[in-house]
Amino acid sequence: MDYSITLKKLREKMFLTQMELAELLGVSFETVNRWENNKFSPSMKLKKRITELCKENEIDIQ
Repeated sequence: MDYSITLKKLREKMFLTQMELAELLGVSFETVNRWENNKFSPSMKLKKRITELCKENEIDIQ
């Protein structure tokens, strides 16, 4: 799964800023920004949470 694209889709669907998504996931704005810019990947725990949010919001996970 390409988390940079998935996170952008998730934020757009939920009408969230990077800061708001960071608060929802319990990470910093910088962390979400690095994920979206494909500089880092989320931890396994956060990947699971992101996957759950995608399913809740009917976002296709590839």
